[in-house]
Amino acid sequence: MKSYDAIFIGAGQSGPFLAARMSEKGMNVALIERKYLGGTCVNAGCMPTKTLVASARAAHVARRGGDYGVKITGNIEIDMMIVRQRAETVTMNARNGLISWLANMETMDVIYGQARFTGPKTVIVNGKMLSAPQIFLNVGARPVIPDFPGIEDIDYLTSTSIIHLDTLPRHLAVIGGSYIGLEFAQMYRRFGAEVTIIERGPRLASREDEDISDAIAQVLGAEGIAVHTQADRIAFVKNGDAVAVSTGAGKPAVEASHVLIATGRRPNTDDLGLDAAGVLTDKRGYITVDDRLMTNVEGIFALGDCNGRGAFTHTSYNDFEIAAANLIDGGDRKVSSRIPAYALYIDPPLGRVGMTEKEARASGKKIMVSSRPMSRVGRANERGETMGFMKIVAEAETKRILGAAILGIEGDEAIHGIIDAMNAGTTYPALQWSVPIHPTVSELIPTVLGDLKAI
Repeated sequence: MKSYDAIFIGAGQSGPFLAARMSEKGMNVALIERKYLGGTCVNAGCMPTKTLVASARAAHVARRGGDYGVKITGNIEIDMMIVRQRAETVTMNARNGLISWLANMETMDVIYGQARFTGPKTVIVNGKMLSAPQIFLNVGARPVIPDFPGIEDIDYLTSTSIIHLDTLPRHLAVIGGSYIGLEFAQMYRRFGAEVTIIERGPRLASREDEDISDAIAQVLGAEGIAVHTQADRIAFVKNGDAVAVSTGAGKPAVEASHVLIATGRRPNTDDLGLDAAGVLTDKRGYITVDDRLMTNVEGIFALGDCNGRGAFTHTSYNDFEIAAANLIDGGDRKVSSRIPAYALYIDPPLGRVGMTEKEARASGKKIMVSSRPMSRVGRANERGETMGFMKIVAEAETKRILGAAILGIEGDEAIHGIIDAMNAGTTYPALQWSVPIHPTVSELIPTVLGDLKAI
């Protein structure tokens, strides 16, 4: 039995940074990872996918060159081998950077292997027993594969495997109309594939307000992406080199060369031996944590995607910040203080913070709402990218901003003005009288705020 001050299982976007902080304090820590340092973000998520998005946008802009007076003769050709290699280079640079950084930690042991609990303070990895008074779980999540009829007969792709494609699909069927599926759909359409999105629900991006969902559908439809919603009976039939995807009774099947299953993710908690430690999970497998990220077992914490309190790199990293503040710096930070914010990286992107209009209405608060089309934004017109709109929701009595959405050019960056204001507790009249820089996307925010109306 080897004893440590802390053991970390999983090396995503929380564990390594907290382990490093503890190591810098002279604590002996073990960081256990069964595959790659960096977790989903570095290896199969943000970094490789946004690199692919950048390649796809380059192709899109090249095709539109004539609109800007830039004449490109000949066809725009995509070399998928180079596209894939570029994404892999970004991943490997980040992963190797983590390896080098952690290797210099004098009081940290990095161990590669599968760890399982044998008790509330002990784990086994590679046949060796380790113990610590504090154990941190940062094991992430993986794609969900529903039991669709015929799925066992086809070779399907997931968000993890599709990033390694070095050939262009003839026709990509994307099963799932949420964030991951939408990003890959537009990306591969811009690479030149025919793309069809098949969604079981009534609309795309169902967590968003209906007007946002409709605008997203318009963006994708304008690029020639077919969308089938209310696909209540999805099934697959192998047909030579193709796959026939049925979407419901009386509906024509979609003939696809490749199928991407993008129907959600599930936490990697089913092989940790949580029962041996007495750690509780919810019905979906997410580890139950309190406001300071501790499980029901004293000394065991869950960080990142596996705790169900956020599914993004930035929320995982914020879990590290919360744990570090409370355990090392003598702070008192809480998960419940975090204002949710995220982006959807289609082009133009969606930046979102706080409540949707639907959530604000359901809260019982007296609310105010305002929106403006992106065609009112100078930068959008100058760039020739005017699709989308801005929307802000505020509370009438307190004048606090409750939430906002910016679907449009640079929406993922412009939304930070709202994020900062909400975190600072700034009322909308104060933000309304700021003087933004022209010409920017953010300069429309005071105009939108000035037109807030009670509903």
